[in-house]
Amino acid sequence: MFNTQEIARFKETPTPFYYYKLELLEETLNAVKKASSLYDYHIHYAFKANTNTEILELIQKNGLGADCVSGNEVKKAIECGFTSEQIVFAGVGKTDAEINIALDHNIFCFNCESIPELEVINELAAVKGKTAQIALRINPNVAANTHAYITTGLEENKFGINMWELEDVLVALADMKNVNLIGLHFHIGSQITDLNDFKGLCLRVNEIQEWFYERQIIVKHINVGGGLGIDYENPMENPIPDFNAFFKVFKDFIELRHQQELHFELGRSIVGQCGTLVSKVLYVKNGVKTNFAIIDAGMTELIRPALYQAVHSIENLTSNSSKIKRYDVVGPICESSDCFGKSLMLSNTKRGHYIAIHSCGAYGEVMASQYNLRDLVKAVY
Repeated sequence: MFNTQEIARFKETPTPFYYYKLELLEETLNAVKKASSLYDYHIHYAFKANTNTEILELIQKNGLGADCVSGNEVKKAIECGFTSEQIVFAGVGKTDAEINIALDHNIFCFNCESIPELEVINELAAVKGKTAQIALRINPNVAANTHAYITTGLEENKFGINMWELEDVLVALADMKNVNLIGLHFHIGSQITDLNDFKGLCLRVNEIQEWFYERQIIVKHINVGGGLGIDYENPMENPIPDFNAFFKVFKDFIELRHQQELHFELGRSIVGQCGTLVSKVLYVKNGVKTNFAIIDAGMTELIRPALYQAVHSIENLTSNSSKIKRYDVVGPICESSDCFGKSLMLSNTKRGHYIAIHSCGAYGEVMASQYNLRDLVKAVY
């Protein structure tokens, strides 16, 4: 995946660091634009996946919108050139200050998750003499085949409005003069690779649309969120997701009303494969069943394995040995969960070797912390 010039450059850069291949990001953006344009679908990039400025500016130049989940993400979107009309603001716990930021920028839409939130947005918009455009985030109660921590579409999850609440929502909206219902929003989870999950979402959206249609309500925008996964185990073989197959599911199974627009909020599938965490081996320690390759990157730079038991492809970039040994690749953080992979078969690994942890473009740098008073590490492009 890396040529000799890149590896030589790695040796001149203090480790650990995030390495972003912007050419791959450009190719991925071209693929998602080409596939979505077949059906005139609208794509918002999910900022929570990665808010690196270089990456955001490239995404903005390619014409995508912004899906934000905090006031600071809204401000960052504006700073990086996204227009107010491209920005949607989601999140189950928006603060008054964050709502005011979004109102001041006249964003396209708030994705709202409860009656109390609608009441607050209505009150704050009234103070400013504005009308906020809103979409109702509805919990479709559709299970996604993914990790329990990143499923969001079940009634047991904290997200969204349940179907049995919708009558009360419509009654409440009738008395709110400073919000305008323009859409319905859905999101069932993240890192979904079984496209049948999205077929299930489509069929559920059709049922919910019919419920609104029976009450003479047709919104202009249907937002089906994101969630499309990437191939963490084989990133070199599958660097770009099959966006054609993904969008065709929605073309085949969702039933849009006349002039309705379909919006998506894709994050990981756009940026996930363009980023690698590069680290150096500090020590190799012999164990009973395996050896330990202790590297200078830790869960402070990539928390996914500790948090989600996530799998990342890991390789030794600089070993020339033909011998293969078994290693646990671990970090220096004072937590037993600070482990990137167990019993991995790597070429003979020694102190000073460079280790690449692939597929870190999403939920790597953006989730970094300074636990153990560690420095936030730099990005290289």
